[in-house]
Amino acid sequence: MKYRKLSKEEERVIVHKGTEMPFTGEYEKNTRDGIYVCKRCGAELYRSEDKFDAHCGWPSFDDEIDHSVKKLLDPDGVRTEIECAKCGAHLGHLFEGEHFTKKNKRYCVNSISMVFVPKERE
Repeated sequence: MKYRKLSKEEERVIVHKGTEMPFTGEYEKNTRDGIYVCKRCGAELYRSEDKFDAHCGWPSFDDEIDHSVKKLLDPDGVRTEIECAKCGAHLGHLFEGEHFTKKNKRYCVNSISMVFVPKERE
């Protein structure tokens, strides 16, 4: 599999499972229509219609594109880590039971782990 070249900061988050600072990510306040894809491999991860403002400092989604995200127990033994199912890139964490949306899930994703692809105008 061929991966995109990553900057040192992208590598820190995507490969070494870091976290970008809250309220600094490019997509936290993005409201445009489109698809969010994995920065490392380009796999489709999230749709803009599943994005919501959780006021947490990172882009939040209440659903994923089918089978695009792998869920693992975080090394802290408490949280659920989320990775790109295709290449294993670290995306962030999944939280459940917060009641932000009817789906009751919050995929809390680092902007630096994704690329936004705007919907083409018809």
